Amino acid sequence: MDILLDTHVVWWFLKGSEKIPTSVKDTIFDAKNKIYVSIATAWEVAIKMSIGKLSFDGGIDGFIEAIENENFAMMEISTEHIKIVTDLPFIHRDPFDRILVAQAIAEDISVMTTDANMLKYDIKPVW
Repeated sequence: MDILLDTHVVWWFLKGSEKIPTSVKDTIFDAKNKIYVSIATAWEVAIKMSIGKLSFDGGIDGFIEAIENENFAMMEISTEHIKIVTDLPFIHRDPFDRILVAQAIAEDISVMTTDANMLKYDIKPVW
């Protein structure tokens, strides 16, 4: 299964947070699954780091390196993704979450999130 991780899931996973149940970690670790992280997630984290809301060992470079070390695939933003954003119902005001929803729809992949607003879209949630 192909799975796009929401920003908070990536963050919790890389930080070793207990907010992620073992079953969810098992899904992420399952070699049969391809795990994606959107470039929008790295962008969102970089912004939050720059205003002091988040910190990660090694800064944004350390964050990106940690994603690569987990062998997660970085998903770029395409024009198709952007076009889908324009047609999404305005359920969620967060532009980063809206692009993640658009990416999941365009690529027809599942999303791992606990965000109630994201779950209101026509996506395939894993968690």
